[in-house]
Amino acid sequence: MTCQTEDQAAAFFERMQAAVATGIDPGITLGDFVASLGERWMRGIDGTSTADPYRAGLSKRIVPALGHLPVRLITAGLIDRTIDSREAECGSSTLKNTVAALVRVLDEAVRDGLIPTNPARSRSRRAWNKVHDRTASPRSQALADLPTLMRLVAAVSEVEPVYGTWVMLCALLSARGSEVNGLLVGDVDLVAGLVHIRRQVYPGSGGLVTKQTKGRAARTVPVLEPLRPVLHFRVDGRPANAALVRGPKGGVITTASLRRATNWNVLVTGLGLAGLRRHDLRHTGATWMADAGVPLHVLREILGHRSLETTRGYLHADTRHLTDAATAVNAFLSASGSQTGHPDGPALRVIDGQR
Repeated sequence: MTCQTEDQAAAFFERMQAAVATGIDPGITLGDFVASLGERWMRGIDGTSTADPYRAGLSKRIVPALGHLPVRLITAGLIDRTIDSREAECGSSTLKNTVAALVRVLDEAVRDGLIPTNPARSRSRRAWNKVHDRTASPRSQALADLPTLMRLVAAVSEVEPVYGTWVMLCALLSARGSEVNGLLVGDVDLVAGLVHIRRQVYPGSGGLVTKQTKGRAARTVPVLEPLRPVLHFRVDGRPANAALVRGPKGGVITTASLRRATNWNVLVTGLGLAGLRRHDLRHTGATWMADAGVPLHVLREILGHRSLETTRGYLHADTRHLTDAATAVNAFLSASGSQTGHPDGPALRVIDGQR
């Protein structure tokens, strides 16, 4: 290597000294650095859920776009442009997982002395809902009413009746698909009118994964009347340890398998529900409960939210307290004999610029 100036030469020797000290080439590319890390960047990640989305984000989006560049040349702006270019084709969760994986990899680069700070951290703090307005309010993702839900159930059931059952369970229990997969016959108490959501089941590395719910706490959901006949059909005469619902071939029903089997995007578009996702079924049930007047703390318990603010997103924007306040103040002003409201009152003439 030829250096044109003393500064370039000094920088070169510094890099060589760093390589000797750390055993890592200071000019290593991101792709080679990821390969050298192995699984080290995944320490502390839940291997049954988060690991696969993180791996996919890194291997399918980050390495193909940035893997050829030296780690020390990757900037926050370059990361932003790379992620921005994917926003039209990927959902917010996919992009979050992608950035989270890159943050972890570049944290390792900081520890190894390749870079002084992690340029991906500023991107990880960006407000995703400013870009993806659709995720700003879960209410905007809910079905309008029960007849609309039943039209969807009927259309899905034409492909396979159990798919219609799965859709109803997700919506009317306000549950995630993995939680519906985790329900056992013994979790349903039709006498008390309750369903106990205790676990989630989904395909993972090495087979089916059974674990706690997302909030790591069991919760109890009331049985809504439209769902009662479906639950009776699924529960009556079956052992308590049997899965409440399984696919036509005996496997769990995932959002991906349901999408493929029903040609979901085409199906919902034909029903006038373009853009409806499977997870929007959970938003639907939660929104209906909020509109029915279920108290916020009870709704939070039903949904299994840790934060009350998350639950608050399902409430309709209510301005009645503002109009009530105006009514009270107007009554006070009227009782005090104020003339501000009289067409010829002196206060009004002052506001109009008249004396």
